[in-house]
Formats: sequence, C-alpha cells, structure tokens
Amino acid sequence: MVKHVYIHIPFCIRKCHYCSFVSGIDIRYKDIYLSALTTQINCTYKNEKIKTLYIGGGTPSLLDVNDIKNIIKHFKLENDSEITLEVNPETVEETKFHKIKEIGINRISLGAQSFNDSILRNIGRNHTKKNILESVEIIKKCGFDNINIDLIYGLPNQNTDLLKKDIEQSLNLGIQHISTYGLKIEKDSFFGKNPPQNLPNDEQQADMYNALCSELTQNGFEHYEISNFAKKGYESRHNCAYWRNQNYYGFGLNASGYEDKTRYRNIASFKDYIDNPNLKEEETELTEGEILEEEIFLALRLKTGIDIEKINKKFNINFTDKYQNIIKKYTELNLLKKENNKLSLTEKGFLLSNEIMSEFID
Repeated sequence: MVKHVYIHIPFCIRKCHYCSFVSGIDIRYKDIYLSALTTQINCTYKNEKIKTLYIGGGTPSLLDVNDIKNIIKHFKLENDSEITLEVNPETVEETKFHKIKEIGINRISLGAQSFNDSILRNIGRNHTKKNILESVEIIKKCGFDNINIDLIYGLPNQNTDLLKKDIEQSLNLGIQHISTYGLKIEKDSFFGKNPPQNLPNDEQQADMYNALCSELTQNGFEHYEISNFAKKGYESRHNCAYWRNQNYYGFGLNASGYEDKTRYRNIASFKDYIDNPNLKEEETELTEGEILEEEIFLALRLKTGIDIEKINKKFNINFTDKYQNIIKKYTELNLLKKENNKLSLTEKGFLLSNEIMSEFID
C-alpha cells in the first residue's frame, strides 16, 4: 500500500545554472499541465490514506493558491499528514502564504542555497540575502512552524569561511530543518555545458562538509541523515519514507515513484506528458537481491542505520554473516559502528558514504 506522494511542478522564473531537473517550463502552460497531472493522478491513485505529500519542482510556489488546493484535494489525508511545499524566496508574499497555510500546507522548504549575493548571482539564482531573510519572517508570521532551508556547498568562489557565514545566518533564522547539498555538476545543466571557474576541490568540499556538520550539531540540530539536519521531532517524514525504502507515488513530469517492487520515472518530454501523462521514461521491476541492496544503502544514509533483526526477517538472511568482511573492514576504520543490533555510519563514515555503500552492492 502506498502512503506517500511526490508531485513535480516544473515551472520556474528561470533555470539555475546547476539545475538538471526537468524544470524551467513557462508558467503560461500551467493549465494544460495541471490538467494532465490530474489525469495521471486519477488513473493511478488508489484512494489510500496519505501520510506525506510533497509538492516539489521547479518552483511550486509560482502556482496560484487554488491550483495548489486543487492538487491536494485529490488525496485522502491522515489527520497529521505532513504536506510540504517547495518555495523560492522571490515568490513569498504575505497574503498568499496566509492562504497557503489555510489550505493545509504545514511544512515549507525554502530554496536559499546561499546568503552571499555574489555567489547567488553566479549560480543563476533570482533572489538575494535580503529576500531570504524577509521570506522566512513572512512564512513564520503566517503561522508555519516547520520550515526547512536548502544550502549548497562547494559553489564557485565559495570557501569554508563563507559557508560558515551561511550557517550562522541559517541558525539565526530560528528554523527547524536545514538540508545541505554538495554541488554536483550534471552534464545537462548550464554549468555542465559552461564549466564554472574557482570551484573548491574535493579536499575543500570535505572541509566544508565537516564544518557544517560541526556547526549545526553544536547548535541543537540532529544530523539524522547524510545531508539533513533537524531539531528534534522535525525530521522530514516524506524523505525518511524514501530512505526507509517505502512505496511512494510519483506524479508529474519526470517524477520518480516506487510501487510494488517497481521503480519508475515518468516521461521527461513536456509535449509527450501532456499528450499521455501515464507514459514512463523508465520502469524496472527489482529482484529480491536488488531490493536488499537498496534497503542497505538507503538505510545507511540515516543516522539510525540498518536494523539487522528487521532486515534478517524481511529477506531471510543472516546479515552479519553475509557482509562480515565489509562490516569488519569499516568498523576497524571507524567508518561503521555496530550497536544494539544496528549498523550505521559514523560521522567520519558519512563523508565516505558512497565508497562504503558501493561495497554492499553486488
């Protein structure tokens, strides 16, 4: 049974230089897009009660409040469902966000990325530090008490000292959640086709990651996932569903989903999606072995790690015996730790997570 929903809204004022998502579609096409989205939802959704609903993009906050309301009304929601809306600072306006609160949105994720105006211009963002600060104040004034901001590190002309200033600004906002991402340049992005100068090297990026981990955990944020930090009780329930390998619907252009052991990605062509929103770009039924591997590397993203007893029962294996050499290797290097029948990455291990996780994949 599916309890989680992701909805992709591809509209943006302009596309950021690092972005490789299917986005940047002109908002003038929203009505035909939302009609196709409705068709897909009606054809796929099976009236389950939904625990989390995440409206991402793109810039979903470009939509009218009634558009957002009409999306939400397609789903049966639990009384305490987490409903997240991704927002860019330049779209935040008090009257609109009072209404957004009234229609049931209870979590806001704000794309800040940096508080440095020069860096923001260089990466193609359409806002300033001032916009971020004003946006958070408006969002809080409208009654939201579950607010995330996104930060990116490893940006052109960025160093650890500049990142620490971003972290300090973030801490001063009085928010509950901070997501941090190392810059990854994809070939289809503007940066992929026009490589930026003055990028921090791998060692400098590692220093930045260590700095943000230290600063945030020392200031009351739990490092609950490789890239995510939250005040106690404010972990992203939607994203945790991904990392716990739970089923979720993916609705919208190029959105991904996972249902009944099958991972899929919707069609990426806007025209093709409008013509037939049920088309899939990819659809793969996973083997039992592939599901086990996904269960392992997704769980290792979380601080709580792998529940060995649960994974043994689910897959009828002896996890400790099956992976004893890998466990021994990385526990001796203080990159993995095994406590109370749980296996998890250490803080040091988070930094080398890709290398460690890859060893569990056959």
